[in-house]
Amino acid sequence: MFLRSFNEVESKVIDIQNEDGVRRGCATMNGAEFVEIPQWSFASLFGYEEHPLFIANSEIIIHTWIIMVILALFLACVNFILHHTKLGRFILIQIVSFFIDLTKQSLGTFVYSHCVFAAALFIFIGLCNIAPLIPWLEEPTRDLNTALALGIISFIYVQSVTIQSRGIIPYFKDFFQPIFVMFPLNVIGKLSSIVSISFRLFGNIFGGAIITKLYFSAISGSIILESLGLLTGANFLITAFFTLFEGLLQAFVFAMLTLTYLSINNQEGGGH
Repeated sequence: MFLRSFNEVESKVIDIQNEDGVRRGCATMNGAEFVEIPQWSFASLFGYEEHPLFIANSEIIIHTWIIMVILALFLACVNFILHHTKLGRFILIQIVSFFIDLTKQSLGTFVYSHCVFAAALFIFIGLCNIAPLIPWLEEPTRDLNTALALGIISFIYVQSVTIQSRGIIPYFKDFFQPIFVMFPLNVIGKLSSIVSISFRLFGNIFGGAIITKLYFSAISGSIILESLGLLTGANFLITAFFTLFEGLLQAFVFAMLTLTYLSINNQEGGGH
């Protein structure tokens, strides 16, 4: 983020076409440049010259794939960690036990698939949220598209499990309860869970990223401020709170809300 001026309030968005063909979106405030976003356009693959639905943030995609590679490497080493490192074995067992207990407390009983799904969400989102701890990486979850995608995945899982446990006809009957005119409101109520869970994740991570970058931008270029931030531990506290603590907390909240939605749907179906 490049903050150059706060003189004007009116904002606009301009698009810049690089010589290498990479499309970049640049948010400005009457000459005050805030952020430059590298973008990939896939519109030509679908017969369009330009269309916002086919524009992707290339930086977010690349960082997400890097995190997936890191996660894959970690999973490849799990067997070694369990059998050759006492500390690693202890940590993994504690994490697994934590999610088993969390699933039991949320659902009233242990369901293996739900436990695995919630743990997978927590681990992936947690890694995405703490990505800035790795040099040159940023949080993929600070992009609304990533948060919405995760919210949609959670929503589809919850609804598919509900349909499998209750049947498709009883599931759709609930949309007409208590009277048929409530159908639109019940549909909106179901879909609102996507917005709720996604925007909570996006808002907290994006807000934390902005505060962190504003802080480091404010002290950059000044030897005195940079030294004070380092010596007083302010740099560590800012990073630890808004990246590590907030990132893991929001990952836990996302996983917990998914289990909560599963529990609510199960109760609405009479516990079947």
